[in-house]
Amino acid sequence: MMGAVHRLIRFARDRKGVAAVEFALIAPVLILIYMGLAEVTMALMADRRASHATAVVADLVAQDTLTTRGELNDLFSIAEEILSPFSPAGMKIRTTAIRADANGVPKVVWSHGKGMAAFGKGSTVTGLPANLMAAYDTLIMSEMTYNYDSPMKYAIPNALNFKDTYYLRPRKLEMVNCTDC
Repeated sequence: MMGAVHRLIRFARDRKGVAAVEFALIAPVLILIYMGLAEVTMALMADRRASHATAVVADLVAQDTLTTRGELNDLFSIAEEILSPFSPAGMKIRTTAIRADANGVPKVVWSHGKGMAAFGKGSTVTGLPANLMAAYDTLIMSEMTYNYDSPMKYAIPNALNFKDTYYLRPRKLEMVNCTDC
């Protein structure tokens, strides 16, 4: 009996392996934190790429003098490449030319989208920032929504929806026209 008590006391005083036990308790938590930070970083990178792709499409259209649906589809393909390495499956994009009427009401001149319905010609555009357009001003508006679905799903179990809108004025002419939009 005395030997068992003596061994129990010696076991309680023994400090060998304490670091291994502490590591075994803390390591899973640290690994989950690391994976969560990696997921959040990837989501932020996807948001930045989607925003950049939207800006590039608006910029390229604003630099043009005349465009077509085919050229716009090519620009949408460029936007998909900018999203790489993220899947373009969640990307929806639309580019719209807007002209304000005599009262400053923004009206659609032409619109084309991929995954997003185009606005009807002559329809009123709502949701523009205040004082963005005066009477007879023209504008190119590029919009994108991107659904980012995390591959790991530890920190971000549901898809995130990113939405970006860019407004640029045509650079070479008063209006960039689309021949078949």
